[in-house]
Amino acid sequence: MSGIGFSAYAALNNVKAADAAGQAAKPQGSGAVSEGFANFKQTMEAAEQTAMQTAVSGADPHAMVEALANAELALDAAVTIRDKVVEAYQELLRMPV
Repeated sequence: MSGIGFSAYAALNNVKAADAAGQAAKPQGSGAVSEGFANFKQTMEAAEQTAMQTAVSGADPHAMVEALANAELALDAAVTIRDKVVEAYQELLRMPV
């Protein structure tokens, strides 16, 4: 699969590249969002690499379980944040003008 050049994290890389290109026009608070995306990406990549190493070379299974648990927590947090953002947007749409 690595020979094909597919990357599940290509979208996150594009966001980071866009952040670097338009950094002068962005407000100060957006650095936390960018940092959050980067941390999420690193957590997911670490879990993927650890799982692959365990499957291929029989590396430490405890490290794999720990990495997958961290990835699950990060994904749950991302889904919760997304749900809250959607909920806030829907509340704005329901407000009378």
